[in-house]
Amino acid sequence: MRFLGIGDYCDLGALYLRLIEEGHEVRISISNPLCSGTLAGLVERTPDWRDELAWIRAAGRDGIILFENVAKDRGALQDELRGKGFNVIGGSAYGDRLENDRAYAQRVLAAAGLAIARNWEFTDRAAALDFLQKNPARYVLKFNGPDASVDNYVGRLADGRDVRAMLGKLARPEALQASFVLMEFVEGVEMGVGAYFDGHKFLLPACLDWEHKRFFPGDLGELTGEMGTVVTYERSRGFFERTLARMEPLLRENGHCGYVNLNTIVNERGIWPLEFTCRFGYPGFAILTPLQETAWGDLLAAMVSRSTSRFATRAGFSVGIVLTLPPFPYPRPQVQEPVGLPVLFDGELTEADRTNLHYCELGLENDELVTSGIYGWAMVVTGVGDSIASAQQRANSLADRVLIPNVRYRRDIGDRLMAGDYARVEKLCLLDATSYGR
Repeated sequence: MRFLGIGDYCDLGALYLRLIEEGHEVRISISNPLCSGTLAGLVERTPDWRDELAWIRAAGRDGIILFENVAKDRGALQDELRGKGFNVIGGSAYGDRLENDRAYAQRVLAAAGLAIARNWEFTDRAAALDFLQKNPARYVLKFNGPDASVDNYVGRLADGRDVRAMLGKLARPEALQASFVLMEFVEGVEMGVGAYFDGHKFLLPACLDWEHKRFFPGDLGELTGEMGTVVTYERSRGFFERTLARMEPLLRENGHCGYVNLNTIVNERGIWPLEFTCRFGYPGFAILTPLQETAWGDLLAAMVSRSTSRFATRAGFSVGIVLTLPPFPYPRPQVQEPVGLPVLFDGELTEADRTNLHYCELGLENDELVTSGIYGWAMVVTGVGDSIASAQQRANSLADRVLIPNVRYRRDIGDRLMAGDYARVEKLCLLDATSYGR
């Protein structure tokens, strides 16, 4: 099969490498010049993806275009290419709006029958500050748009003083120009549900995930894209049917084809949806990889052919750890940090080890593996086990064998789940009694 990857940063590097290992042809287009070294020497590059459309077209049903990220007009472009007969997996204009327009997504979820937390949309900072002054409470501040997550803030004070202070002092021009929402804070366990949508239906099983977004152990520090996640395909059917499955008619009507994730808060009062990811999630796709028995090429082919409603998965949990380097969580050139640092491994890597190493911002330089890219997302390390504890131990052990100057990562991915959050989810009867439906 032939795959053409299109993105700004080469976020799907690990997926491209898996496809090559499976024997497929892969070409990628990376638009950001600062990412020119990512996957250099590992995957064939093309300066302009448009020049490769004939190459994809010549493969017929075996030619697939993969879009990586949400960006301006990127979803509409995917819809246009589908209209021209290309097999496209990634997102859609509708998916982009669900992800980037938070207030709109909340209205859609409410219309689909889900309970939503109260939220208010603003385009003017002064109006939001006045609202906070008149309505003291605990809020979450969330900005609209594909690149605004760095400015999001989860309030901690019951009178909202910290959110007012944050919003009042915010100076980044990009954030000040973006619209945003204030959402009432909902206490509970943050829990996501995701599945692949083939343009007509979801492929089962769905996965359940528990993300760790803070930079430091103990959930301290900046909100990053993600520092690590616990995922499983087990016991997911009931939660999926109560949440994400309700979006199926709308996704079908709007021509979406790709992965869809819905992040929620769950507590004794119900399930409270927070936000969508309507594209491949990084590092989510990498953390799911060792639990997927169906090869990536076969799974992607099944999505464009709509030939199946299920794919094969493994039981248990996968714990993923994101290995980061400076300038993470800030990009170059906002913070100047070198690339080209050596990436070494302690001891010989087994086949199982390599299965659990997922490269992102790495490439070859003089036949040596080195760091590259814009964000400092070096790679994801996974561990799989029958329990969260065993999966965590394997992930941590393998991460300890990756030697990169100034590498940082969290060793506590899954601790809160094991300390009580998973038991609370079980007590809420949100997990299937058995693995039926996996």
